[in-house]
Amino acid sequence: MVTMKEVAALAGVSITTVSHVINETRPVAASTRERVLKAIEETGYTGDAIARSLVTGGTKSLGLAVSLVSHPYFAELIAAIENEATQAGYSLVLIDTRESAESEQAAVRMLRSRRVDGVLLTPTSGSAALPELRRLGVPTVLVDRLTLAQDTDQVGPENVQATSTLVRHLADLGHRRIGLVTGTPGVPTTDERVLGYRLGLGRAGLKWDEELVAQSLEPLLGQVSGLVVSDHQVLMGVLGAARAHGVRIGTDLALVTYGEVEWAELVDPPLTTMAQPVEEIGRTAVRLLLSRIADPERAPETIRLAPALKHRQSCGCH
Repeated sequence: MVTMKEVAALAGVSITTVSHVINETRPVAASTRERVLKAIEETGYTGDAIARSLVTGGTKSLGLAVSLVSHPYFAELIAAIENEATQAGYSLVLIDTRESAESEQAAVRMLRSRRVDGVLLTPTSGSAALPELRRLGVPTVLVDRLTLAQDTDQVGPENVQATSTLVRHLADLGHRRIGLVTGTPGVPTTDERVLGYRLGLGRAGLKWDEELVAQSLEPLLGQVSGLVVSDHQVLMGVLGAARAHGVRIGTDLALVTYGEVEWAELVDPPLTTMAQPVEEIGRTAVRLLLSRIADPERAPETIRLAPALKHRQSCGCH
C-alpha cells in the first residue's frame, strides 16, 4: 500500500505538507498543492478517502443524518438505503441526529468534513442544517419528513390521504367519537397526519374536536370508541396504557395505527396498520441523490409513496 511518505517523496515536500493539502489545515502554495495532487494521482494513494476526493472530486460516499431513536422502522429504512448505495458503488456514512436540531447541525457538518458526495437527511423540528446545506450547494435529499419547499429533492410516505383512510375505516364501522394520539409536535409527518385526521372526520360527516387529540391515551379514555395512532413512537405507550387501564383493544376500543411494525400480527388482537413502503422510500432516496450529484441543475422532485392498509382485528373487524 502506498504511504503518505512515498507521496511526499515523489512531490518533493514534507509529510506535513501532504497532510496540510489533504486535510486543508493550513494554506499551501498553489504550485506545491498541484505537485502533491499529481503525486497522489500517480501513486494511487488510497490511505485516505479525503486524498482521493481531492484528485477525483468525490469520495464515492453518501452521508445519512437520521435520528436512530425516534422510529423503529428507521432500521429498515437505513438497510434499504445502504443496499441501494452499495449497489451503485457508494459507501454510506451514518450519523445520529438524536432528534435534536443542534445535534443534527453537528452531524451534517461532520458529514461535510468527511467530504461525502451528497447528504440524505431526515430533518428535525426547527432544522438549521437544511438551510446550511442549501446555501452551500451540497446535493441533498430529504427522507421521510418532507417540507412544503419545492427547492429540494425529497421522498417520503403519503400521510394526509392515508390517515384520512384510517379515520374513514373507523367511521364506516359506526364509530362517531374517534380520537387521535399524535407523534412529535412540530414534525412535518405529525402535522400532515393531523391534517389527514381532520380530513377523514370531514369526509365521514364528523365534527373536529380538539379535545379528542392528545399525545397519550389517558386523556381520551372514556371519551372515544375509536382511536387513530399516528406513529410507532407513541404506539407502544398507547398499548401499555390500554393494558394498565384494562381497556381491551378491538373490543372496548377500536384501534388503527399509521406505520407497520414487525410484531403487528403477534399481539392480540393483531394490529390494523397503514404500512409505509419503507424499502421503496430508501431506494428512491438514493436514486434521487445520485441523480442530483450527476446533474446539479435538474429540477427538484418531491415524491410521495402511498402506504398500504394492512387490515387485521384491532379495529374490531372479524
